[in-house]
Amino acid sequence: MQESRDSTDDLVIAGRRFTSRLLLGTGKFPNPRTMASAIDASGTGIVTVALRRVDLDDPADSMMSHLDASRYLILPNTSGARDAEEAVRVAKLARAAGGFDWIKLEVTPEPNYLLPDPVETLRAAVMLIDAGFTVLPYMNADPILARRLEEAGCATLMPLGAPIGTSRGFKTRDLVAIIIEQASVPVVVDAGLGLPSHASAAMEMGADAVLVNTAIAIAGDPVAMAHAFAGGVRAGREAFLAGAGGTSSLAQASSPLGGQVRGD
Repeated sequence: MQESRDSTDDLVIAGRRFTSRLLLGTGKFPNPRTMASAIDASGTGIVTVALRRVDLDDPADSMMSHLDASRYLILPNTSGARDAEEAVRVAKLARAAGGFDWIKLEVTPEPNYLLPDPVETLRAAVMLIDAGFTVLPYMNADPILARRLEEAGCATLMPLGAPIGTSRGFKTRDLVAIIIEQASVPVVVDAGLGLPSHASAAMEMGADAVLVNTAIAIAGDPVAMAHAFAGGVRAGREAFLAGAGGTSSLAQASSPLGGQVRGD
């Protein structure tokens, strides 16, 4: 049983409780006001920000000024880092500037598909944990890497559903299923989910949460889409907790003939 599954069904990460299982990114929104409205509509408790896009030293930064730190856990990410040293340097700058000690770790040196570097991600995770950070690593859907990251002390595992920003859906489900089966920390499906049904599918199979950015930010109505994703996440979670009835290769009547009341 994973850490986040308890009697209240809150999501629990590193001892902190969140009532929503939908995490939101803040990139690509048409403007900060729409971003803030979508975040509110989603019901999320965790919002990720790319450290390269904001000035943490400036309280009037156009994006940060729209994020209420009393309502949301602001989770800086190391997007753009190409190796472990760069990721650690960016994380330490975030801690120095804003006191942030929770970090979404991203190490993506390959420019076309932005796939995470497994070797450098593990190296960075170890370095950051040793430095006192709570680390949430973006990773390939690799069960062996997941085990190594958990053993290193990561607070979550965040396997991609598809390449980041593609909205192609939950393409890694078979491997993510293994990660979920083996993990004892929350598993958050991150990247590539394009529709609420994709998020629901991840939750139905037992993921603890999902992180969505592009699909909401570039929607015709980002606020409505954020609300739709929140509904998809809730439906998927409820289906998982209800327990699927299984499948059959043969048709089975929903109203069996046996025991029918027949007239004379």
